[in-house]
Amino acid sequence: MLRTIYNQRFLLLMLLPTILVLTVFTYKPMIGWIIAFKDYRPGMSIWEGEWTGLETFREFFVDSTDAMDVFRNTLVINISALVINLSVALVFAILLNEIRNKRVKSIVQTFSLFPFFISWVIVYALLTIFLSVNSGLVNMLLVKYHIVEEGINLLGDPKYAWGLVIAINLWKSLGYNAIIFLAAIAGIDSGQYEAAEIDGAGRWSKIIHITVPNVMPALVVLIILNSGTLLNSNFDQFFLLTNPTNLPRMEVFDMYVYKFGLKMGDYSYSTAVSILKTGISILMLLFVNTLCKRLANRSLF
Repeated sequence: MLRTIYNQRFLLLMLLPTILVLTVFTYKPMIGWIIAFKDYRPGMSIWEGEWTGLETFREFFVDSTDAMDVFRNTLVINISALVINLSVALVFAILLNEIRNKRVKSIVQTFSLFPFFISWVIVYALLTIFLSVNSGLVNMLLVKYHIVEEGINLLGDPKYAWGLVIAINLWKSLGYNAIIFLAAIAGIDSGQYEAAEIDGAGRWSKIIHITVPNVMPALVVLIILNSGTLLNSNFDQFFLLTNPTNLPRMEVFDMYVYKFGLKMGDYSYSTAVSILKTGISILMLLFVNTLCKRLANRSLF
């Protein structure tokens, strides 16, 4: 091992800046988790305060009425978004790969990737322009042509909250996810397609029997990687899209921690919830990795 480390010393040195950044900004702040086990108040040192043990954790599961709602909102939104995003991106990448005109293919791919680089603030401004109840372009057209009598509150009505979030996530991530699948498709040996053509296989048969099976390993890896972040949500997105009317269906873990930590100042409770979220995410990652290893013979570790 020491000989391997010495032979690869320059590669390890290249990793050093990344390790330092992770240590300073990711692992060092974890020392602050100790306040989840203390009666901490703003202004105190994290080493001060009365030791409360697991009281804050019990408060979330036993005394709080929000636990089930937060779990439900987070899992429904993130699991639905994961399944839909990867499925649609896979189909889109396969269809995009079948376009023979390189110029058209490049234009379509560019337009699909562009939303990924738009900030959530700009996205919310666009949603307001198109979907607001009174002045939104969509509602104005629906009312003008007598499709509806009055504008639909797509941004505030709780029954549209989940669908709106999932649709926006799909729109923003479609092009980025498609790139990963296109890279996997590009790595397929062209000899397989040539052999299939000799055997008389058409375009559809080649997609089903060559393209899809060769892309499955990339899909499995993406599922495993994303399974560890199913309890994480894009805070910018939910901060902008959440309002008092749709809060019951939009309060995910990140918004819940923000509410109790920064708005209410209950740092011990919000830290305890964050620790729970991290622990459950690790367990979900291990479970999905083991499941994929047994069912698809693919895993990260």
